[in-house]
Amino acid sequence: MKLSVVIPAYNEEESITHTLVSLHTTLNKYNIPHEICVTNDNSKDGTLRVLDELSLRIPTLVYYTNPGPNGFGYAVRYGLERFKGDCVAVFMADMSDDPEDLAKYYFKMLEGDYDCVFGSRWEKGGKVIDYPALKKFINRIANFIVRIVMGIKYNDTTNAFKLYKRETIEGIKPFLAPHFNLTIELPLKAMVRGYNYAVVPNSWTNRKYGESKLKIKEMGSRYFFILMYCLIEKYFSQGDFMKKTSAPKKEVSR
Repeated sequence: MKLSVVIPAYNEEESITHTLVSLHTTLNKYNIPHEICVTNDNSKDGTLRVLDELSLRIPTLVYYTNPGPNGFGYAVRYGLERFKGDCVAVFMADMSDDPEDLAKYYFKMLEGDYDCVFGSRWEKGGKVIDYPALKKFINRIANFIVRIVMGIKYNDTTNAFKLYKRETIEGIKPFLAPHFNLTIELPLKAMVRGYNYAVVPNSWTNRKYGESKLKIKEMGSRYFFILMYCLIEKYFSQGDFMKKTSAPKKEVSR
């Protein structure tokens, strides 16, 4: 099963080399067939130049420049429309996600034939390093609200680092969220539409370079909009968007 890794990148000149080299090295170590698909989200720094240079060193790297509209959600969606693999992960350009965790996701998906594999930084075995206190507080409140409203047990919906089969991605379209609220749209739609999933503990490390693109004060209403959309679909769509399952083959007597 070929793995695609979609990475949105905006002004990540200082981080992108370490991220892509580490990712490529790790996936090769586990003999995972893959492509690394970076969406340069109209960066204003030298991100595109660095990608040009890295493409000479990393044969599995493909990259695009999103002409606009721009934003985290748009950049991820740009990659999700172009990946070539059988499954696809969303991975952060700032190396906050661990490539070793991605390998765990991949083998978990193979092991159980899951439609999705979700990470959790808050389950046993998960961890966060240098997580800002205010951001952590807001994260736990937001995830608590999502759990209560949607009636789910999964405790890290806002974690963008997840793995989906190609069929799952096709089954949860069209995408609505243009910003970081895409991080909850993808898993909540997958749950509502009947796709199965496994949860794997993962780690998160605060970026060493640059600044976070997530602006908390701008995101509250956007997260709420997607949450309400998924809630309405769950109870009022009459199952119109549910995962299509193949009918069992009929035995023919001879």
